[in-house]
Amino acid sequence: MSTILRVINLYRDREYFQQLLKIGLPITFQQFIFSLLNMVGVVMIGQKGETAVAAVGLANQVYFLYSLILFGIASGAAMFTAQLWGKRDIPNLRKVLSLSLTLSLAVALVFLGLAQLIPVQILKLFSEDAQVITLGSQYLRLFSGSFVFFAITFSYTLVLRSTGDVKLPMAVSVSSLILNVLLSFGLIFGKLGLPEMGVLGAALALLISRIVECIALLAVTYYMRSPVAAALRELLQFDPHFVVKVLKPVLPVALNELLWGAGITAYSAVYARIGTEAIAAMNIVGAVDNLALTLFIGITNATAVLVGNRIGAGEDDEAFRYAARSTGLSTILALLVGGVILLTRNPVLTLYKVSPAVLQNAYDVLAILSLLLCVRAQNMTLIVGVFRSGGDTRFALFLDGFIIWMLGVPLAFLGGLVFHLPVHWVYLLVMSEELTKYILSLPRFFSRKWIHDLAQAESV
Repeated sequence: MSTILRVINLYRDREYFQQLLKIGLPITFQQFIFSLLNMVGVVMIGQKGETAVAAVGLANQVYFLYSLILFGIASGAAMFTAQLWGKRDIPNLRKVLSLSLTLSLAVALVFLGLAQLIPVQILKLFSEDAQVITLGSQYLRLFSGSFVFFAITFSYTLVLRSTGDVKLPMAVSVSSLILNVLLSFGLIFGKLGLPEMGVLGAALALLISRIVECIALLAVTYYMRSPVAAALRELLQFDPHFVVKVLKPVLPVALNELLWGAGITAYSAVYARIGTEAIAAMNIVGAVDNLALTLFIGITNATAVLVGNRIGAGEDDEAFRYAARSTGLSTILALLVGGVILLTRNPVLTLYKVSPAVLQNAYDVLAILSLLLCVRAQNMTLIVGVFRSGGDTRFALFLDGFIIWMLGVPLAFLGGLVFHLPVHWVYLLVMSEELTKYILSLPRFFSRKWIHDLAQAESV
């Protein structure tokens, strides 16, 4: 009974829920709109057949890996800026933004060069289907023009969030996403007075909307004189000592995302080698998965800000309680969302005009996804929302960056390419890494060894 009372008391903190809703709700809404419109985009592309779905899905693997590296850099910077904002140290906050921008733009230029120069060679790593490779490389070459703009937008967005300003990036992002869907509809099917471009229309729509999003976010940020609105001289300053101090905990986060993203990309390569029907099914599942995770992305990002702010303010016990509440909340909500997926997978899959084999594959994978969503949601909250915001980036790197290569990727290759198992069994093998992370993360959390005052320790 005493344990139950302790749990009840843990969730009686009204301030926690107020802050969680204030920060997490706009992020959840933004992510929900993004995922919903992305799903609409996949449905529109799906009207062109499974080859089109597979081509766009494989091209998006490059963008996926790129965006994860950006997330590693920007979220690593955000764990500093959240703590710096807790101290209201704006000059150093802007110095961290400058470093995040520099690193993100460097990564953007590398990926842009690869996408422009060798798109065919890149997609051949995933598929042997000549039609998929040709169409996918054309799509990749066109929409990669958005990489530089996205790097700028993403850096500002995560630092804005770390200061508690979630409404501005949400409003700009949602407007951009709506523009993207309207342009995609017009350019894919030749509607709204626009030319019919098919899959390439989706790429052009994405490029235009990313440019508009970047310009709008910068314009409003500087017009409102946000704490993040650094002057050009502040963005161009270079302090080697400061850079080294910040990069020490940030680089493990970037490496974490690189390794994890490369692992997810390896999974996609296995699915594609199983067959075009398998990769098309996994792209459909991916759209549903992204929609399902929106709530937990909001909780995770809000937790990272709240925990980071509390640590920066010297309130370690309160930081632990905030983290505990968010972890439990994610688990309960994930059980509910998983049940919804299980009950609605049939009507959702009827939206796609693909072969029965693709639909059956997607149906089976969605069953596994729904049952294990609670494990993935808790892993996301602990690794990204708690350990990283607490500065425990090396342990997070071990959990999220190394286990996927030690366990998940080898099992996926064995299951898909050696034993030639159906795609849903391969996906189940892939989920073994999530279960392993779940088991290892809990003792670390309760030990409190993840709590580090970065702003104080690094003397930034």
